Amino acid sequence: MFGTLRTLALFGFLTGLFMVAGYVIAGYGVMGGDPVGAMVLFGVLAAVLNVGSYFFSHKIVLWSYKAKIVTREEAPRLYAIVERVALKADLPMPKVAVIPMNVPNAFATGRSPKHAVVAATQGILQMLDDEELEGVMAHEVAHVRNRDMLIMTVAATVAGAITFAARMLFWNALFGGGDNRNPATLAIGFAFMLLAPVAAIIIQLAISRSREFEADRVGAEISGKPWALARALQKMENVAKRAPLTEQHANPTTASLFIVNPFRGGGLSGLFRTHPRTEERVRRLEAML
Repeated sequence: MFGTLRTLALFGFLTGLFMVAGYVIAGYGVMGGDPVGAMVLFGVLAAVLNVGSYFFSHKIVLWSYKAKIVTREEAPRLYAIVERVALKADLPMPKVAVIPMNVPNAFATGRSPKHAVVAATQGILQMLDDEELEGVMAHEVAHVRNRDMLIMTVAATVAGAITFAARMLFWNALFGGGDNRNPATLAIGFAFMLLAPVAAIIIQLAISRSREFEADRVGAEISGKPWALARALQKMENVAKRAPLTEQHANPTTASLFIVNPFRGGGLSGLFRTHPRTEERVRRLEAML
């Protein structure tokens, strides 16, 4: 119930922000400068995005990373580990996907345990031994059991939509027509362009950090090997520090989905952490021994 309420709150927040964006863009000539019409139009767009996020956000995420759903024959080692972990967690067998990426990482997505997908990169399959990989998959299956996947996937989609809306407003302010000299419109537009991307990241911060600690704990209980997950986290963090992903390779708004944040460096992704510090996660796991 709490997860459903959080998802509805996200949808409501997105709708409100889009309607504000419609009001501001009306000042630049959209919908003939009619703020009410523009707000209704952007409210409808937000509703369509909300429905699409609920049913298709996991497919969008998998598509954006070119993840391929694999069978037992195509990825026997990964499939067997996920199957074993799902059995321990008393959950339906999720679909298994492989991401063609050398960076070691993983995530879970889907709107419910019956529609879950657990995805692993090629890099993590090459780097981790069986115990460590089982620890990571147990963490992702814990997200499935805790029903975190929908809220985290929707949060990533909402963050991307908010960032897109803010950029659209920015370019409209530079090159759009209409009466953009209205002080109220200018003030609201400037505030939206400045604060909307920050709000997108804060949404993910509020959701992601506590969920990662809980998934670490539950995952360690499922696998019975907290040390294996701790080792895996350290290895992945080391790679993320040496060779982080950039916006050329992927969208930073999806960072909260991964078990370890693969992005570092400039932009808003460098100002906020979507994950708890790996050192603290390792410390908590070691305390379970």
